[in-house]
Formats: sequence, C-alpha cells, structure tokens
Amino acid sequence: MIKALLARIQQKHRTIGFPKTEPQLPDRFCGKPEINQTNCSRDCKLCVEICPVAALKKENKILSIDLGKCLFCSQCANTCPESAIKFTRDYRLSTRTRENLILSKDEMNLAAALDKKTKSLFGRSLKLRQVSAGGCNACEADTNVLGTVGFDLGRFGIQFVASPRHADGLLITGPVTENMKLALQKTYEAVSNPKIVIAVGACAISGGIYENHFEVNNGAEKIVPINLYIPGCPPHPLTILDGLLRLLGKIENK
Repeated sequence: MIKALLARIQQKHRTIGFPKTEPQLPDRFCGKPEINQTNCSRDCKLCVEICPVAALKKENKILSIDLGKCLFCSQCANTCPESAIKFTRDYRLSTRTRENLILSKDEMNLAAALDKKTKSLFGRSLKLRQVSAGGCNACEADTNVLGTVGFDLGRFGIQFVASPRHADGLLITGPVTENMKLALQKTYEAVSNPKIVIAVGACAISGGIYENHFEVNNGAEKIVPINLYIPGCPPHPLTILDGLLRLLGKIENK
C-alpha cells in the first residue's frame, strides 16, 4: 500500500485540464478544414476528384466539404494547386444537425446544448450505452480512452454502462451493417424515454468508406434519430469530449 501511495505521489496529477485550459494536440493532428473561396477560383476540381469518399463538391464556383463524410486524410489540401484548402488544429467539430456538417466557410454552427428540460435530466449524470455497429474499432478505441485517467470522463458525470436499460442514450460507431441493424433498433428501444443518440465518426454519420455498400446502411440516421454528430475518422478523443460537453451545456458555444 505504501509503495502504491509513493508511486501515485511521484506520478502527480495526470488528468488534462480541459476544458478549463486549452488541450495539447499531437503535431500531426488534422482538425477543421478551412476553405479560401477566393483562391478556389479555377474549375480544376482536382480536390473533388481525389477525395476517396466524395466529401467535396463544387457548384457555382463554391467549394464545400461534408465533414460527415470527410476522412481528414488531407489529400485534397495536398492536391490543390492554389492552396485553397487547409486543415487547421481546431478540434471542435460536433454539431446538432447533419446540415451543419456541410462546410463552405470558416465558421460552423457548433453543437448547442440540450433544451432546458432535457438538460435538467442529463446535465449532471449521463449514462451511455456504446453500440459498435460494424466499426473497425478506431472510433471505439478513441471513445474508450475517455475513461482513462488522462481524460477521466466520469468527472463530468458521463459514464458508459453495460446495458441499454441502465442508459440515458446511445453512442453509436460504425456504418450500421445489415447484421447490426436489428440489434441497434432493439438497443434503442430498450433505452427508456427521454433518450439521446450520438453518432461518432464518419461511418456512423454517413457510412464512411463503406458508403453505399450493399451490406451497410450508410450510418445510423436512417435507423434511429440523432441528437449529436461527432465527425472524424476516427475523431480525436478531445473532439468527442468537446461534443459531449457542448451537448450538456458544460462548454459555451464558442
């Protein structure tokens, strides 16, 4: 016991200071893209053609990126001859609606808090059942890491539970394969009302790289209603945490 206490003293405080302090991100972190429409004046469409998931569109000389599809691979930025696209280090990406994930300008409508009544129910204690609906385990891994001492999700009153009957909502990852469709529906039905549903990652939002495959359902939105979209492939743990805290009103919409 003494050795354990001494080791804990030596390790000191290991939980990150977020959201009170700005987080430290890895050097290779690829965050919210920015589009310089002035530079994007040519009709080359090289960025549109190279995107592996058709996340970019150019109509009437306006370029847009669908963050719900985007893999954040940065191939578009590397290909653009005019440097009209660049990926920033902004980890704030979550939105309340699918439409707000379509980015054509620098500003985006980040996730707003739940309504007053729902927030009063879940604001201090939110239990989530995580459903891996055919995911590759990348989004699942970055979700699970939130329970470690570094992020300590429990300090915000958010916990993952083993049964949907103990949950306030679902956190879904994966493109919802045909084999998981019924399981997701039954899990959703098992959560008592009112409930919230969170889609994490490109696959859960749009199908990701598996979009339009005959064995997937192109995400969860057609199966269950979604209250929060957290894009990425996979989204960084801080992106997930930021979205959850915005939903609960613990971070102002900035």
